Amino acid sequence: MTTKSAVVTGANRGLGFEICRQLARHGMRVVLTSRDRVQGRAACETLLKEGLKVDYHVLDVVAPASIKALADFLQEHHGGTDVLVNNAGIMIDPRGSRLLESSVETYRDTFEVNVLGPLQLTQALLPMMKKRKYGRIVNLSSGQGQLTDMSSGTPAYRVSKTALNALTRITAAETRATNILVNAMCPGWVRTDMGGPNASRSVELGADTALWLATLPDGGPSGGFFRDREPIPW
Repeated sequence: MTTKSAVVTGANRGLGFEICRQLARHGMRVVLTSRDRVQGRAACETLLKEGLKVDYHVLDVVAPASIKALADFLQEHHGGTDVLVNNAGIMIDPRGSRLLESSVETYRDTFEVNVLGPLQLTQALLPMMKKRKYGRIVNLSSGQGQLTDMSSGTPAYRVSKTALNALTRITAAETRATNILVNAMCPGWVRTDMGGPNASRSVELGADTALWLATLPDGGPSGGFFRDREPIPW
């Protein structure tokens, strides 16, 4: 059996790092990416010392040239890729931020990373999956982007995750006749730099649904939104 390859963005720490670990333990060849080259290589070395198959490549998800360089690397060294986990994301709303006081620049910067980054990566890597007649795309979303339970606070982050959910649905619709499955997931409130030390869930638990979606069997769900391997409302 050919070893599957996977790319995880924003993976030098936290949830992305744990997703890399779990995918590699599952037998995949993982490309760990991050904007910070030093931290990314250190994270990669940690997983290599655990005996896992992990490569490193620098990636700035808001820079088209960086995305192209990653795509070229994947094509040259892996013949493409089978799995894309769009994990990189930011939440830069000021503490206690509300809509009327929020800055348009906060929305622009948040959308660049949380929406346009996954969009451009999907555009760059999806053609590789189509050639392989196999692909799994996992978009790390959030319950804060659910329209059915929308509330106030962190408005730029919320709107960006709702947009990422829409991108998930559109991509799934355009790949419906293929063996490429595209889904979004909410990891829950996870103890990471973003979630903070008081969060209720471990990174291991937060990463589990990403592993499940990245390794779905043929004919699995596509265009869904999941938490703890169960569908949740949009």
